[in-house]
Amino acid sequence: ALETLKMFEKKDSRVKSAAATNLSFLYYLENELAQAANYADLAVNSDRYNPAALTNKGNTVFASGDYEKTAEFYKEALRNDSSCTEALYNLGLTYKKLNRIDEALDYFLKLHAILRNSAQVLYQIANIYEIMQDPNQAIEWLLQLISVVPTDPHVLSKLGKLYDNEGDKSQAFHYYYESYRYFPSNIEVIEWLGAYYID
Repeated sequence: ALETLKMFEKKDSRVKSAAATNLSFLYYLENELAQAANYADLAVNSDRYNPAALTNKGNTVFASGDYEKTAEFYKEALRNDSSCTEALYNLGLTYKKLNRIDEALDYFLKLHAILRNSAQVLYQIANIYEIMQDPNQAIEWLLQLISVVPTDPHVLSKLGKLYDNEGDKSQAFHYYYESYRYFPSNIEVIEWLGAYYID
């Protein structure tokens, strides 16, 4: 894939930008961040209005830990294409890293309006409500999430934990037991179930 894309580097700016965008993403996936950053720069310089190029550039900056600068690239990608779902998602993650939780929630809710059944988006919204110490909202979003991925043991045990914290032992037992059915090796879940039976 890398060799094929490199053949397009010498073409006109739009083709060059598209090839460089894909090369940047491939290098990013291979954790070759210096190469990913080089191709992200080439893609942005070839076509400043390419939201995927700007998102990739943001990804390489995110990996370096400069989250404020990262947010600027994602915002620019969104100015060029307001429905760029990768930029919206990554901006939400960036604001989470910056501990700007309300802004992170805003971006994930915008994304939820576009991708109604995205498990990742539903999980992020639930997680943010958990961070905000609003367990009822967290539970509500996790219930939506298990309607999309009903066999995810991690989500089921998270629901069990939230219900347990709220003092609802029967619901906690139900979700912990379901989690155990799908993944019987989680020690935390086994410990909770054992303690529940002892009680």
